[in-house]
Amino acid sequence: MNPPSSSPILLPLLPLLLLLCPEVWSYEAPEDKQDVFARKACPAFLTFTNAAYLSGVTVELPCNCKPQQIQSVVWFFRKHLGSSKETRALTDHHGKKLLDTSRVPHSGDLKSRFSIRLFSLLIYRAGPDDSGIYICGSAHKDFFYGYDLDLQDARTLSVTPRLTPERMSTKRKAKKRLGSAQPLYRVFTGFQSWSVCDRCGVPGEQVRAGLCYVHSHYLHVRYRRANQTVASCGSGAVPRAFGQLKRVGAKLEVKSCQVPCQTKAPPSSKILALMAFLGYNSASRRAPVPVFYLSHPADKVLTLGCPGAQPNMAVAWDRGSEPIYRSEHSAALNLSATPPRLLIDAGHHLVFKPAQTQDSGVYHCWLQGHQAAEIRLLVYAHLGRGQSVTSHPDFPAALRTVLGSYVAMTAVFCLLVFGRAGVKHLRDSGETHVD
Repeated sequence: MNPPSSSPILLPLLPLLLLLCPEVWSYEAPEDKQDVFARKACPAFLTFTNAAYLSGVTVELPCNCKPQQIQSVVWFFRKHLGSSKETRALTDHHGKKLLDTSRVPHSGDLKSRFSIRLFSLLIYRAGPDDSGIYICGSAHKDFFYGYDLDLQDARTLSVTPRLTPERMSTKRKAKKRLGSAQPLYRVFTGFQSWSVCDRCGVPGEQVRAGLCYVHSHYLHVRYRRANQTVASCGSGAVPRAFGQLKRVGAKLEVKSCQVPCQTKAPPSSKILALMAFLGYNSASRRAPVPVFYLSHPADKVLTLGCPGAQPNMAVAWDRGSEPIYRSEHSAALNLSATPPRLLIDAGHHLVFKPAQTQDSGVYHCWLQGHQAAEIRLLVYAHLGRGQSVTSHPDFPAALRTVLGSYVAMTAVFCLLVFGRAGVKHLRDSGETHVD
């Protein structure tokens, strides 16, 4: 099921900039500009727009309405089961963030994942802990617009089975049984459309996500949806008597694919002549993909993102010429086993838990079937407080290398000295014999 037209929209990811953790401020509209956000009248009774997404994506919550005299907004947050007294401001009237580092996944503090741009609240790498009620308001605690945000973990990764006539008849019988029993609610998975093949010219993958939804006539009326009888499983509209439906989680399906690469048309003769006149040739053209350099300390979690990627795009990762397939490196592959150290999350990030020195190398990311960027990663050993150089695991090998080099240089030096002395002795003895 697609989110309603007024639900949050997803923005391009800026993963490399997020590592810098910049200071973020709330947005204030210029007084001499027309405020397009004040055209829509706010509801007299505050309701919450339900929206569900996979965890790991970047979500934008736009403040769809506000009074025209309000030039800056403040966003408020509370958990689904929390009381109104537990509502806290994500920013104060100056735009400063409240820090709560215990809720920050991966690396970086809370300021690196929350931002306000043009009255909209951006949540980078949103996780299940970020699910709850988000309200756009003012510093005087006036509430204008609200969201019921449900972020679901992909708990299973599977290959899509083909629908045979036997399976179709079984599904029809199951639907008839459900219709006759008239249950209080029915849980189902709403799948999105398949993505395009994430690579071209080589074997790739197609991905589609399925979010958990519940159908019932007993949902809370304060939560607005496109269909008043359907809400996401983790929504606040679901009665507590239904139990913890959010434990069902989302599903991720992957299937293999292979498509040819589209050849780009060569530049015209006029452009080639102009480049030749300016002194450019085919060897001096710009690289087809941008190159990024990144260094990171070892034994810490590292999250790489493809520049320009959006959650609804097909993203793939390669290390050198070796592809990293989602079907082999996914956190949803097997929740009962130990999670892999290298995985691709639902937000298309390449996550190292943790990064090791052997992870240094050249990584390529693909967007919509075309190579988009090259990331040259250097993971260096970081010595913490109380650690000595001799405690590093590579110290014995480094010591052997240094001693071996010293012995080799000493041997060469001795050979040169004794060789020169021998040549001089032979020359002197030859001159004495002639005399």
